[in-house]
Amino acid sequence: MPASTPIAVAMSGGVDSSAVAALLRAEGHEVIGLTMQLWDQRRLVGQAGPEGGHGRCCSLDDVHDARRVAEKLGIPYYVVNHQERFERDVVRPFVEEYLAGRTPIPCSLCNNHLKFDQLLTMARQIGADTVATGHYARVEFDDVGGRWLLQRPRDRAKDQTYFLFGLTQDQLSHTLFPIGNMTKSEVRELARSHGLALADKLDSQEICFVPGGDYKSFIASYLAEEGRAMPEAAGEVVTTGGSALGEHRGVHNFTVGQRKGLGVATGSPLYVIQIDSDSRRVVVGNEAELYTHTLRAKHLNFVSVDSLSEPMSVAVKIRHRHEPAPAIVEQIAEDEVMITFECPQRAVTPGQAAVFYDADVVVGGGWIMGRNQ
Repeated sequence: MPASTPIAVAMSGGVDSSAVAALLRAEGHEVIGLTMQLWDQRRLVGQAGPEGGHGRCCSLDDVHDARRVAEKLGIPYYVVNHQERFERDVVRPFVEEYLAGRTPIPCSLCNNHLKFDQLLTMARQIGADTVATGHYARVEFDDVGGRWLLQRPRDRAKDQTYFLFGLTQDQLSHTLFPIGNMTKSEVRELARSHGLALADKLDSQEICFVPGGDYKSFIASYLAEEGRAMPEAAGEVVTTGGSALGEHRGVHNFTVGQRKGLGVATGSPLYVIQIDSDSRRVVVGNEAELYTHTLRAKHLNFVSVDSLSEPMSVAVKIRHRHEPAPAIVEQIAEDEVMITFECPQRAVTPGQAAVFYDADVVVGGGWIMGRNQ
């Protein structure tokens, strides 16, 4: 890319995006820093669980850190408020998914609807046609296939491609991941070499709008703020054979694979196997029953291919920390696939993503609807 082409850098106030801005500036690019204000961190404080201290991204302190980095590098810097859209496209779906007995991924929704959609729109409004971020991923154009490819980074421990599977060809064509070929330690050293004070800043771990990581308290407080009563969600805890073991106070309190806090005891460990929001039943069983060979996924996005014309051998990741497992992915409806694993996988969780890989390349992905019955 010519050094004269302006690049907008999504600056979160963390070391990764700050290092990206420093790297591109050192390469001679015209760099513009952008920060999206997504959530009022003072909202629901004291109501939605304990404050988590360090670890929440997108805080006011992060905005101040990003601004200081921009001043240090001598680049223009803007903060743009997208709180209304963030609440509509990320926070409300997060709440509704839990209430429906599913386990959502707000970071993927944020990437799809804001960071690689609105951010590119904002960049173009200020004269830039490319957005650079601090994600650990790689993007390149495949001349043979004629498509932009999303690839896993060099630092496998920091791989963020799972959260990026929803990016479109247009978005990838205007996106840079400058640290995709670097390790985290190399990124910190880069930040130090440019005199950035946050070179040793800890990574964010928590969901930015959930104080202390307590999503149950957040949901209750959020609904109360909106004047909505918690929907009737109490029901039975039953075994996979249908025997009732007790009652629960709401399906949103459970996730597939959960062991603690079930409110029932049988003398042997029990795990949540399935959540049926229609009947409000939480189905529990032994650990062996957590495993399944198949799952269904919908609302698909393909990256390295335009579509599936026939069953394809891939490796599938069913949660962020899951090692991609060999499987066959097969289209069974217009916007739905069946995934069949070589070996059964533990705790397939509705609401999470299933992301398909061909070696380092992201083939595509979709949202898990559940194990195939």
